[in-house]
Amino acid sequence: MKKYFITGLLVWVPLGITLWVLRLLVTSMDQTLLLLPESYQTESLLGVHIPGMGVLLSLLILFVTGLITANFLGQRLLLFWESLLGRIPVVKSIYNSVKQVSDTLFSSNGHAFRQALLVQYPREGSWTIAFLTGHPGGDVVNHLQGDYVSVYVPTTPNPTSGFFLMMPRKDVIVLNMSVDEALKYIISMGVVAPASGRGNGGGALPKNGSVQKQAVNQ
Repeated sequence: MKKYFITGLLVWVPLGITLWVLRLLVTSMDQTLLLLPESYQTESLLGVHIPGMGVLLSLLILFVTGLITANFLGQRLLLFWESLLGRIPVVKSIYNSVKQVSDTLFSSNGHAFRQALLVQYPREGSWTIAFLTGHPGGDVVNHLQGDYVSVYVPTTPNPTSGFFLMMPRKDVIVLNMSVDEALKYIISMGVVAPASGRGNGGGALPKNGSVQKQAVNQ
């Protein structure tokens, strides 16, 4: 009975959590319908609330926004909007910080979270998985001797929290593992191990436009 009970848990727990997350996302995105006049909402038009209509509206808003800002006029409007927000004291700090992080994460030209790394942390001899986030900048560069890279070491099983480290490039090993595989490995606390050499995240670390090979002696 214990064996069957555990087997049932292994089937229903992932499914239940998946449905709960999807329900949370749909419920949150359905709040977008509040942007519409009451006469255009599904309760008024059809007499019943239809879950998921807010998701379609959110996707439509994102698509139209991207379509508008892709041209010259849209970019001018975006610059005007950002300069307007930049004049508001509290909003300026929050908006600029969030925009810098989002531009770094979602930029197609950047290297943030594009490569999974193997680093020694929290002490020498202990190894963990990290992600490349870029290079040290600002006044920090003036106090670091040598070639350093910025890495993010996530915690497990919650990878949204972690530690930001600046490490010598020579102490960082690029893994032949995709970011998705590395995240699964971290979230599962090492239970779901990726296949050896199957990822596409290996190679070399970007070095200010150049490439430096990483050799791994096993």
